[in-house]
Amino acid sequence: MKLKRELGLIHVFCIASGAMISSGIFILPGLAHAKAGPAVVFSYFLAGILAAMGLLSIAELTTAMPMAGGDYFYISRGLGPAAGTIAGLLSWFSLSLKSAFALIGMAMLAAPFIPLNWHVIAAILCIIFMLVNLRGTKEAAGFQVILVIALLGLMIAFIAKGFGQIKIQYFEPFAPYGMKSVFSTAGFVFVSYGGLIQVASIAGEIKDPGRTIPRGMIIAIFLMVLLYTLMIFVASGVLGAEELDNSLTPISDAAQVFWGKTGFILISIAAALAFITTANAGIMTASRYLLAVGKDELLPPAVSRVGKKYKTPYIAIFITAGVILTAVFLDIYILAEVASIVFVLGYILASISIIILRQSGLQNYRPVFKAPFYPWLQLVTIIGFSFVLLEMGEEAFVITTIIVFLGFLFYWFYGRKSVEKESALLHLLEKITAKELVTGRLETELKGIIRERDEIVLDEFDRFIEKCIVIDIDKHISLEEFFKATSQKMAGRFDVKESVMYDMLVKREAQSSTVLNPDLAIPHIIIQGREGFDIFLVRAKKGIEFSSKYNNVTTVFILAGTKDKRNFHLRALSAIAHIVQEPMFGKKWMAAKDEQGLRDVILLSSRKRHLE
Repeated sequence: MKLKRELGLIHVFCIASGAMISSGIFILPGLAHAKAGPAVVFSYFLAGILAAMGLLSIAELTTAMPMAGGDYFYISRGLGPAAGTIAGLLSWFSLSLKSAFALIGMAMLAAPFIPLNWHVIAAILCIIFMLVNLRGTKEAAGFQVILVIALLGLMIAFIAKGFGQIKIQYFEPFAPYGMKSVFSTAGFVFVSYGGLIQVASIAGEIKDPGRTIPRGMIIAIFLMVLLYTLMIFVASGVLGAEELDNSLTPISDAAQVFWGKTGFILISIAAALAFITTANAGIMTASRYLLAVGKDELLPPAVSRVGKKYKTPYIAIFITAGVILTAVFLDIYILAEVASIVFVLGYILASISIIILRQSGLQNYRPVFKAPFYPWLQLVTIIGFSFVLLEMGEEAFVITTIIVFLGFLFYWFYGRKSVEKESALLHLLEKITAKELVTGRLETELKGIIRERDEIVLDEFDRFIEKCIVIDIDKHISLEEFFKATSQKMAGRFDVKESVMYDMLVKREAQSSTVLNPDLAIPHIIIQGREGFDIFLVRAKKGIEFSSKYNNVTTVFILAGTKDKRNFHLRALSAIAHIVQEPMFGKKWMAAKDEQGLRDVILLSSRKRHLE
């Protein structure tokens, strides 16, 4: 059963923002300040810029493949199922850790007012969010919108109120532990921007994903970089190192300095809202990784079950909630560092996937949004994030390495036996080695994704294209040779003699040229009988000599039908006219790898369909 596409731009923005605004800003600044000093402001800014660079690649991949599972889905299609399985399980685990991190923050805020152990409070809250997500994605996302709007208002109020109270002396010395600590701290706080990948994981439930996803993600990241940098600047400027270092409530403490008890209460409320949005978005998005991996049979199929009533992946939600409850007992430093490392790995793999997919020559890799400055942006992202990884803590790195190894073992001993997916990496190797390594499964899968993304419903013209004869000619030929070759194939479809079909084609061309431009011709003939119609697609890579003026026609649509099919004949001509006017039609037509590729150029066009 499919997930419903019902989330809009406001939902994408609020899910991304809500997933980012959390412990990364309300808990980590004090711990980060102790590692980098006042230069922590630059650490947050640098982490945000790196996240924005990685975002452009993720936005391209997500608009090309807007499916549940986000980076798992496109990494598995780019680099293969082994890399995809590891990436999917890592992302699921890191999002679960990020949610656990938020639950810890919520429980600590609530503990003074509720006579329960904070572990129990966290467990109760996790169960509440699990139930909200079981009820439905739109309901969970609507809840997110309300929380994020309130949260943004309180964050802006904090900046406006505290900016005039900053003491410049608190920024001296700016980088007391050296620039190396500034870069390592950027890696430590990178988890603060992890919400971007979360949006990719619910791409299968977003309306008009090709436009909605990049817009929502870009607005969210740039707003968060701005707000985070300003909030850390204010907190560092009003507290100073003695009060700020290692504080677990740094923003609330800063608010109390210039805003009194009212400010402390308001920012504590903002922190609580942030933790709620993260925990809610974490369960919602992490569960989609298990759903996608289960659909590909790399996990037991039961994991991918979707409920009939609410259309939510209920088993994946139950498992995710269970892992979050367990993760609540981990050390807070390890939670932050492991989550950050996994997010960094996700951006590196996304950038590698872009390069592989673009270089593979896949015809049906058609992102609506394309990352600019290819391949330099991806190479800079890979190098930049690799440097950040090397500067991070050894303990978290060891834990992540263990998880990667376990993910590979799980794929090798379980998923490898059932998976039959094809990757862009195989297409690239085939291109380099000129050996048959691929079966066309990935092209077919991408075609299905485009149809779903662009809401293409096949009409009668498409159905003719799916079963029509395709003729691919490698040499330059004369019009006579062309008509002889095509009449032979056409005759069999209409039970008409080959010589009769040839004469009809020659006679029609003699009446008036069917060449519409130097590259395109549409011969169309009327045959005897009733209820007869067919389309023939022809590509001539080196051209057909229709006349001395038009001696290099590369694209030919031949239409043949009985008189009673005249109306459909005209609709077919109209459809072809729209298709060939698309900006990239000629390039796609000539680049198609085979007969099915030529059909796909027509079937995936953006023309308006005439449905019965």
